[in-house]
Amino acid sequence: MPDQTQQAQTTDLTINDLQSLKVIIDLASSRGAFKPTEMVAVGQTYTKLSTFLDTVAAQQPAQQPAPAAAQQPQPPAPDVTTAVATGA
Repeated sequence: MPDQTQQAQTTDLTINDLQSLKVIIDLASSRGAFKPTEMVAVGQTYTKLSTFLDTVAAQQPAQQPAPAAAQQPQPPAPDVTTAVATGA
């Protein structure tokens, strides 16, 4: 019998999985995989999925603080050729 850790690993659904589903729906609909009577439900689900993914993407930068090195600009390195030519 699998333990709970193995079950949790097999039931994880990630943002990447949801993005893949969005691509699959797009490809399937463009290839005519859905009947005309199914298109409304497929379109509504696709729109909800797309809106959810857009919301998650908008929240990602706000949740991840920028590294300290990226926040403070570094002064440019001195040009060695200029220092040698001027005798500095």
